[in-house]
Amino acid sequence: MKRSNRLAWMGAIALAAIILLSLIAAPNNSKLNNGSTYNRASDGYGAWYAFMQQQKISIKRWQKPFSDIQPENSPVTLLQVSSSPREASLDSEELEWVEKGNTLVILGTRARVTEADFSTMQKSPQGDVKIDTRRRYRKANQKQVNLGDRFGAVVWEEKYKEGSVIFSTTPYLAANAYQDYLSNFKYLANLVTQKGNTILVDEYIHGYKDADIREKENEGSLSSFFAKTPLFPILVQVGILLLMLIWAQNRRFGKPVALDIPVINNSEAYIQALAGVLQKADTNNFVVEMLGKQEQLQLQKTLGLGQIPLEHQALINVWIEKTGKSPAELDAVLKLQSRKQPISERELLSWLGKWRTIRVIRNS
Repeated sequence: MKRSNRLAWMGAIALAAIILLSLIAAPNNSKLNNGSTYNRASDGYGAWYAFMQQQKISIKRWQKPFSDIQPENSPVTLLQVSSSPREASLDSEELEWVEKGNTLVILGTRARVTEADFSTMQKSPQGDVKIDTRRRYRKANQKQVNLGDRFGAVVWEEKYKEGSVIFSTTPYLAANAYQDYLSNFKYLANLVTQKGNTILVDEYIHGYKDADIREKENEGSLSSFFAKTPLFPILVQVGILLLMLIWAQNRRFGKPVALDIPVINNSEAYIQALAGVLQKADTNNFVVEMLGKQEQLQLQKTLGLGQIPLEHQALINVWIEKTGKSPAELDAVLKLQSRKQPISERELLSWLGKWRTIRVIRNS
């Protein structure tokens, strides 16, 4: 293979490897779906959302950025179920929005692990609420605590001018895993409805976006996705290099090369096939009989004898007379030919070796 063709193939292999690695090593966004009302797994909120609809409570999924929430006639209560724990604090945009009279409910905030039991039943007006976490928030005063025990708050509320924020140390307050605990569903329903506001569930933080938002953020095509990844510049450079290598040769990876078709020797192929059949059939005696006759006739021809097979002793006498050599090898092969008992493969190979020795002696 020419050097230029080798470089072209290496470039193609490198490009394929980069694409494959980008697919395998792509970040796993399955955790982003935790807490989503579209998620039917144990950590999702699909069952609670269906419960709210069954109760005829007006609730809507919000699939736009936080900044796009514009309360019109009434304040808004926005429920956010964090996929990963966040600080129990607000940024400037959230704070400004809450101070206008809106309510933000955040499930899944950071808090210290305490000595509390992992699974506890917390008292509430809606019944006992099952809590599975040792995390408690200890900075909340007694008036702020909505749900908690002597180790600290699990759910607490903080006021900000005309609005408020409700925090929870567990993101699984009313997850699908708690469908057998109806009090959990009722408790969260009360948290988001007690203000009488318009209720929104933030799905934007879980990756769900309206069509106009996706188009606005230029996420509507695969090309735009790759354009935002760090691998895109590398892919472009490798692609340009590959095209240059192909263009330099003015052909696709070189001229076609004809394959050499091996010449088949029919006689040799027949002999090998027959040998394979005889070996599988374990017919060593048949091989000895057929080859022995031919070897003896060839020997008689060399010694000036006729084509009629002679008796073994007569052939040995002529051998001694003509060659003056020891008849031990010849006597051994002739005796094995006349043996009626089956011979092993090892004996067969030894017998063939002796005939080879006899041929060397007679031709010398």
